[in-house]
Amino acid sequence: MDGIEKGQNLQEATLASLIVKTLNLEIAASDIAPLAPLYGEGLGLDSIDILEIALAVSKQFGVKLRADDKNNRQIFSSLRSLSTYIQQHRAA
Repeated sequence: MDGIEKGQNLQEATLASLIVKTLNLEIAASDIAPLAPLYGEGLGLDSIDILEIALAVSKQFGVKLRADDKNNRQIFSSLRSLSTYIQQHRAA
């Protein structure tokens, strides 16, 4: 079963694959629920993981994520929120 069948849209599935590859996670990208928390419980990422994801997102999508952005907790709250942020701020 792929991620799209589990509720991920195409952008979320692409982002989930990037996260798994970047962090060498031992789960399938399709197993990342779109609304599950990325931080702490849920996927269990820490601040270093989030920094690595931010760098990968910048390279892959041209979207700058700043460490001092007051909205980071919201942006990284779930796969869906991060994907939405990327879509809204993606370099044309």
